[in-house]
Amino acid sequence: MGMLARLLAIGVLPIIFLGTWWAEAGRARPYRVFVVMSYEETFPWCKEIKSGIDAVLKESSQITYFHMDTKTHLEGGPEKAREAYALYRRMKPDGVIAADDNAQSMFVVPYLKDKVSTPVMFCGVNAPAAEYGYPASNVSGILERHHIRESIAFVKLLVPQAKTMSFIMKAGPSAYHILDSLLIGEEHYLMRMTEFRTPTTLKGALQDVKELAEKTDVLYIETLQGVTDAEGNPVPDSVAIPRAVKQFGKATVGANTYAVVLGVLCAVVKSGKEQGKTAAEMLLKAMEGTPVSGLGITFNRHGKRVVNVDALRNLEIKPKSIIVRGSELVKTNLNVEK
Repeated sequence: MGMLARLLAIGVLPIIFLGTWWAEAGRARPYRVFVVMSYEETFPWCKEIKSGIDAVLKESSQITYFHMDTKTHLEGGPEKAREAYALYRRMKPDGVIAADDNAQSMFVVPYLKDKVSTPVMFCGVNAPAAEYGYPASNVSGILERHHIRESIAFVKLLVPQAKTMSFIMKAGPSAYHILDSLLIGEEHYLMRMTEFRTPTTLKGALQDVKELAEKTDVLYIETLQGVTDAEGNPVPDSVAIPRAVKQFGKATVGANTYAVVLGVLCAVVKSGKEQGKTAAEMLLKAMEGTPVSGLGITFNRHGKRVVNVDALRNLEIKPKSIIVRGSELVKTNLNVEK
């Protein structure tokens, strides 16, 4: 009797086929992915990250998004993190993505890092990875690094007479990490950094901008999302940034496309989509069996020049075509977050 006949006779071959079928069925099940965003669902940066994650995982995964809303309600972050962990335990996801710094300090580090076997990939992190104890046994990801020197060089091309620059961003953990990044390469900038302001209210932000306009040539606006109005309500960037740009009345530079669309003159932008895409690609490898230890921490590499043509006209700046060649040209749109 041949080998195949013997296998059929004793029932081994059907078992082999059944095992193969179960393996295929297991692979066919969509991965369950839990994404914890530090900020609000309407925040443009979160939308960019989501687009990158979806582009990689939508075909293979069921993705659940959870927003901690800490741009506007930082004090509620720890409670949101507890809610996220409760949802994590109910979901039992195959993988987790945690975006931006507050999701690390409030969610991943207390609840997941070195405590579970689930692979976790971070993105949008401004602090040094070591601040959170990364890499960890189950954690890796992509750091967020601003194209600060490049943005300063770009605005200097547009406004060659500018010599000084100040920085403003809504107070919070990310602001202080970004300030550290600004200071690291300060000696190589084409303009001298003068002051750093981190307001908590819209009134305070506009007062800061008014004061800075009297002593500096260019204002670097990162984000003012979440500064509060007179009633204590959080104000979105779509309101705060245009008012700051108008109050300053001179050249401004930023770090994100949405800031330029809201009226900032220019930026060499980082991409939230790149952050989300990279984290999702790393997580997919981990869910497919690659050890997290083999997925080294990386950082964003791509920058894109963006120029607001309305701001050019308002400031009566007429750059040579070679300066803006290859840049994305946008017009002011105050509905960017809607």
